[in-house]
Amino acid sequence: MSALSGRAAIAGIGATEFSKDSGRSELRLAAEAVKAALDDAGLRPSDVDGLVTFTMDSNSEIAVAREVGIPELTFFSQIGYGGGAAAATVQQAAMAIATGIADVVVCYRAFNERSGHRFGQFSTELAARATSAGVDASWSYPMGLGTPAANVAMVARRYMHAYGATSEDFGRIAVADRKHAATNPAAFFYGKPITLADHQASRWIAEPLHLLDCCQESDGAVAIVVTSAERARSLRQTPVTVRAAAQGSGPDQFVMTSYYRDGLTGLPEMGLVGQQLWTQAGLAPEDVQVAILFTPFVLIQLEELGFCPRGEARNFIADGAIELGGRLPLNTHGGQLGEAYIHGMNGIAEGVRQVRGTAVNQVDDVEHVLVTAGTGVPTSGLVLGAA
Repeated sequence: MSALSGRAAIAGIGATEFSKDSGRSELRLAAEAVKAALDDAGLRPSDVDGLVTFTMDSNSEIAVAREVGIPELTFFSQIGYGGGAAAATVQQAAMAIATGIADVVVCYRAFNERSGHRFGQFSTELAARATSAGVDASWSYPMGLGTPAANVAMVARRYMHAYGATSEDFGRIAVADRKHAATNPAAFFYGKPITLADHQASRWIAEPLHLLDCCQESDGAVAIVVTSAERARSLRQTPVTVRAAAQGSGPDQFVMTSYYRDGLTGLPEMGLVGQQLWTQAGLAPEDVQVAILFTPFVLIQLEELGFCPRGEARNFIADGAIELGGRLPLNTHGGQLGEAYIHGMNGIAEGVRQVRGTAVNQVDDVEHVLVTAGTGVPTSGLVLGAA
């Protein structure tokens, strides 16, 4: 186990409602989620001395501190690479706690990603930007590869060719996510399950990906309170220990377009994260009762993380294996396809609920939950466990 394992715990979670038009600013959404997380933990704004968010968040740490009433910060940090930042925000917080840099750190992500800036659209100025990101984009944008769906579709097509996976295999993940969302009152698609036939009939976004393979565009915010394991035990909620936290960037890494590797059937960055997680926690895939995996690279993630051999994920998920009652319940809140797309932060909150035993779709006897962040980019992951 690493020096970080077990040193920090998640003591509070909070969120706004998830919608397609929040009707308020992203800063207000952030403040609402942070206050809700502090209330959940039984803490006050004056207890907070650290804030962590995404480089893509429009709300600076000092602005959130002002709005919430946090008087002083000794630690503040931002993580890059979009959805790949989610679990890394908790990692940063846990490291600050373990080293004594901060006592209470809140991780947050807030955006109006449907009613405001939509990440699923082309950024027409990106390829001309005078940065390394602009140079990277100049190799793919002229070819029409300028949206997450288009970028992922290239890898999905190669994976299907190499291993015999089909669109129906991707569809089984969407069906499971929507089935779990249908019984989750907080989910945007509450009460709206889908069938595999619905998935197959949905329009193409970028072949072989259908509309129902793609993450939602959501308005909302989520916040996570991290403190020491010792302090968490004295607070309002059952503490959830950070057993492991890791980041990873693989060889020839790009953002969504790592097409120059020897093969396109894996995600080396997630494999690297998985190796670190199991080593830090002293666990193996079979020790996990619930997985919260970032869509749509679920099949490849299952293989990279060691749940099944290469090319076998389609068999692993068959026959309801990723639904409640299956061998590995997946995205029990509905995931990005069913609950909301808050850049993976709502998945961390679901992992916390599963360990606490308070999830709407609660799995029996949960000891460890695996949570991953966005894939196809430099990424991150967590193993959460009971105190």
